[in-house]
Amino acid sequence: MTKADIVEQIYEQVGFSKKESAELVEKVFDAIKTTLAEGEKVKISGFGNFVVRGKNSRKGRNPQTGQEILLEARKVLTFKPSLVLKNLLNDEETPTGGSSLDGAGRIE
Repeated sequence: MTKADIVEQIYEQVGFSKKESAELVEKVFDAIKTTLAEGEKVKISGFGNFVVRGKNSRKGRNPQTGQEILLEARKVLTFKPSLVLKNLLNDEETPTGGSSLDGAGRIE
């Protein structure tokens, strides 16, 4: 699924114009990117958590030459799916009280 596919689904299901749908999608992704860039966690209920984690510098090895190299410290983005999403992917029942997604990605 691409960003354009998301815009198309909002256009079809919500009734916004394509321009409004595209602006909405851009604003949502911008808010998520900004929050993650600030080092904060993004939690989307019923979907999962995005977390930025730091990785320390470490020694590595060039696989072609075997030469030792220093890998710089860096940040990585991790995603942990919610129980609702895990159950959907494994065709299991959704726990009571949680919403679920139907086959077209709509919340039931």
